[in-house]
Amino acid sequence: MGLTFHQGIAAAEVAIYIPGLLIASFLTYRHGFSRSAGWYFLIIFILARVLGGAFQLATINDPTNISLLTGASILANIGFSPLALATLGLLSRLVDNIHKTRPSLHFGFNTTWIKMIETLLTIGLILGIVGGVDTGEVATKSPTGSAQPGSISKAGVILFIIAYVATILVTLITSLSISAAEQGERRILFAIGFSLPFLLVRLVYSCTAIFTNDRKFSLLSGSAVILLCVALIPELIVVLLYESVGLTLRVIPKEQRRQHAPVGSVSSAGAGYVVEGQTQQWAPKRDNVVLRIAKRTIIGRIVMALIPDTRQRNLDSEMTVGQYYRK
Repeated sequence: MGLTFHQGIAAAEVAIYIPGLLIASFLTYRHGFSRSAGWYFLIIFILARVLGGAFQLATINDPTNISLLTGASILANIGFSPLALATLGLLSRLVDNIHKTRPSLHFGFNTTWIKMIETLLTIGLILGIVGGVDTGEVATKSPTGSAQPGSISKAGVILFIIAYVATILVTLITSLSISAAEQGERRILFAIGFSLPFLLVRLVYSCTAIFTNDRKFSLLSGSAVILLCVALIPELIVVLLYESVGLTLRVIPKEQRRQHAPVGSVSSAGAGYVVEGQTQQWAPKRDNVVLRIAKRTIIGRIVMALIPDTRQRNLDSEMTVGQYYRK
């Protein structure tokens, strides 16, 4: 019994993304887990593609297993958000690099904006997963075995749209100060710029699948050609772009991130400050173990993003003092 077009695509996904998973894991190890969240989200995305493809291939021997179909559908739907979060992770690295020589960017932009966009994407991801589970439960009770996405899934996609528009604005603002970035770091902006159109194509696919009744855009039973051209290939291009750039970026040691900050500016680690005439900078506070673990979970990221960042306000005050001393 031969494979269907959908099953052939699933097999290709597993074969292609397993090497990609090894590269993403290497990049996370090379650049640091906590300092490079973008690579962490690439791992999440690739795992979703590998497991989703495996679930779909498992339906060859058990085609009526609703659990496998629901799991494959949910994992297939997890495409835009991890890649968008990886984009913001790279953008954060670029902004940190620019802050070494230019403490304040245009329009008062700072990394708090990026955190707010990450929160929208994370909430959208959770809503997408919950909505996918609800849709799967409805499908099991339907005579046709299918169901239309509910309001929860639609709310998640709306958040994705808002986050995508905000990401474009943040990228444009960052580009205005790209001359202040190190030469090797500027390639991040080009990678993000090339990736944004492909992310848009992927987002359009999600919008069409969620907000219309066009069965051709169904993730598992729709047109395999549309799925391949409008969803899977754009995703693969983004992954290839980010991993290629990641392999060329230099490793930033912790010591370098905490020292050599420009006079009167916040260090790249976001926790130190240098005043003119001083060679020391205040050491960054270390988060306790619970906070470090919380920041690496989906729920934890939402909670931490909603908590006011008092340390950032203190740094803003310290920056004002530094500017006074320079005068």
